Amino acid sequence: MKKNYLFLFLMTLLFNGVYAQDEAVTSVRKNQFKINMLFPGFVYEHGFSTKNTLYSEACLGAGYRYSSYYDESNVYLFPMINEQLRHYYNLEKRAAKGKRTAYNSGNFVAASAYYNFQSISTNSRYGNYAPSFTIAALWGFQRTYKGRFNLEFNVGPGVNFDKYDTEFSPIVNFTIGWVIGK
Repeated sequence: MKKNYLFLFLMTLLFNGVYAQDEAVTSVRKNQFKINMLFPGFVYEHGFSTKNTLYSEACLGAGYRYSSYYDESNVYLFPMINEQLRHYYNLEKRAAKGKRTAYNSGNFVAASAYYNFQSISTNSRYGNYAPSFTIAALWGFQRTYKGRFNLEFNVGPGVNFDKYDTEFSPIVNFTIGWVIGK
C-alpha cells in the first residue's frame, strides 16, 4: 500500500513538472545573456521583479552625419555602453493569446542611458567626434524564437550631451542576435 502512495506521489510530481513547462511564462527571466550580431556586442538582462529588468549592453555603435559645408555625409563607428530600466507590460496578454513569452518576448517601455566613446573611425574633414552621453525614453519589443534567435527593436526621443552641444536626438535601435546559456 505504501508503494502505491509513493508511486502516486511521484507521478503527481512528474505530471506537475511536465505541465509547468507547457504553461506560458508570465514573468521575465532572472538572468539572460545575448550576443548581438548586427552591431557586435554582448547583452546581460537581469530581472529584478516579474515585469522589470535592468538591461546592460556593450557594443559597437554606428552614427551618421551630414555636412552642408562639404556637401557630403559620414558614417562613423564607436564603442558604446547602453543601460536601460525596462518594464514589460504585455506578458500576460501575450500568454493568454498563446503567443511566446519565453526569454522576455514582449513589449516594453524603458528609461535609457547611452555612453558613446570616442569614434574609432572618423573623417578628418569632420574632425574627431567627442564622447557623448544620451538619455532617452523608449518603447520597444523583443522576440526570442525557438532556437533562441532574437530580434529587438526600440525607438524614442532622447537628449544628447557632449562637450560642444546639447541637442535632441531620436533613438532608433534594431538588433539581431542569439540568447545564450540556459
